[in-house]
Amino acid sequence: MSNSKPTPCGHRLWIPISVVIVAALGITAIQLQPEMDRNFKSWAVSAIGLFTSLLVVIWFALLSRVRWKLRLTALTFVGLACFGLSKAVRVEGTVDGRGLPRLVWRWTEGPARRYSDRLVTNVTDGAKAGTKIGGASDVPQFFGPHRDGIIHGAKLSRDWSAHPPRELWRQPIGEGWSAFAVVNGKAYTQEQRGTDELITCYELLTGSLVWAHTNQVRFSEWQGGDGPRATPTIDNGKVIAIGGTGILDCLDADDGHRLWSRDVLGENKLPNLIWGISGSPLVFDDLVVVTGGFTNGPTVLAYERSTGKPRWAVGGDKAGYSSPLLATLAGHRVVLSVNASSLTAHEPATGKLLLNHPWAKDNWPKASQPVVLGDDRVFISAGYGTGCEMLKITATGDGGLSAAVLWKNKLMKTQFNSAAVRDGLLYGLDDGLLACVDIATGERKWKDGRYGSGQTLLVDDLILVQAERGVVALAEATPDGYSELGRITALTSKTWNHPTLAGCYLLARNDREVVCYELATAQAIE
Repeated sequence: MSNSKPTPCGHRLWIPISVVIVAALGITAIQLQPEMDRNFKSWAVSAIGLFTSLLVVIWFALLSRVRWKLRLTALTFVGLACFGLSKAVRVEGTVDGRGLPRLVWRWTEGPARRYSDRLVTNVTDGAKAGTKIGGASDVPQFFGPHRDGIIHGAKLSRDWSAHPPRELWRQPIGEGWSAFAVVNGKAYTQEQRGTDELITCYELLTGSLVWAHTNQVRFSEWQGGDGPRATPTIDNGKVIAIGGTGILDCLDADDGHRLWSRDVLGENKLPNLIWGISGSPLVFDDLVVVTGGFTNGPTVLAYERSTGKPRWAVGGDKAGYSSPLLATLAGHRVVLSVNASSLTAHEPATGKLLLNHPWAKDNWPKASQPVVLGDDRVFISAGYGTGCEMLKITATGDGGLSAAVLWKNKLMKTQFNSAAVRDGLLYGLDDGLLACVDIATGERKWKDGRYGSGQTLLVDDLILVQAERGVVALAEATPDGYSELGRITALTSKTWNHPTLAGCYLLARNDREVVCYELATAQAIE
């Protein structure tokens, strides 16, 4: 009779099968969460996938009962394959706004970059002075003429099938997420060309480069990409722009020569934000107001418009990624600033703190513009699961302001987008889907149309959407619902830049290309 120990039968396949089933149930449960941020969903699904793969490898190595020789051979092959893959690929930014890395082969090169040459001739005195162009209107700053995401009087044709947008010009452009400001037939933006960060001026109708001002700096961050983020502000013949590293320049709008310059971060010993300085300068009265860096103050800084001399620097929070805004609330004219963990209001002349409303934690970026409603309400929103709040602002006995939360929820989770209001309703991208929210109650009327980490503008009674993948759509958005009236593939790669609509002229750009369209108007058709 043999005393040998019996050999176990089977490979315990129930273990990996159970692991895969549990993982599938977990992924399904995550995807069924209606208000869970899509970034968190993406990261959670990726983590579950990696953890599941690890558990299957552990099962195969230790518990599968497959012959050891075969196990060692398979594990060696997998290990070499993973090592080889890690050496064969590189990270080139992110796939989209969800933050997942984009992997490309190390031996491949991106598309060769070409840029517009600076015009040395053919820039007449009349062109330098700037002339009005029929059908165009001025958009001198970020997020529309009044920094509120609303365009009045464009009167666009609603039928893009019969009257499609007409492409005027298209050309390469430097890296960066800056939008355009348009004044007197000139379009101003910021871009990165190699080691040079540029403020550039183009002719609106032709795309010809009129001038370029260069700073030899480069902001680089693997997720957000390279180059400047903020949009120039045009005021009384001056171009005021702040770059990705905090260099604040005031230039002559005609020829780009520098009038004054400040190193906002360097002079104030402020570390840069993780994703770079993004707030566009606010220009009013005799002041230029910008935001600070990644430390507890100063958060908001003001400079003299004519000379660049510092006027005030205040605040004790880290800066955010939105742009300062001038508003009147409860009888007080104030500078509003959305910071890393607060909304603050400051007296324009001195920077005195009038309101400090704590808002969420500072571990996730806040990039959306506040929406001012009347003279006593402010709507604030952010992505990454933060959601939104409606605040009622009242004056206090000591000359300050206080904020009471009227409602808060996660029904408008703006990321890079900013909402805008029309007829008592807020329209914006809620985690990549176009949504409509009642400002009185916070109730969401509807949510439809997938545009990713895109941007929106309210244009009269319509809405213009720049999708993250480059499509531009014109839509009808009402309290009852939403329908697209037309769309064009304006760009074909990741687009985080805000579109600019200057009358009937639409400028769309990303970190590779810029295109200008002439949109048909109802008046022109008649």
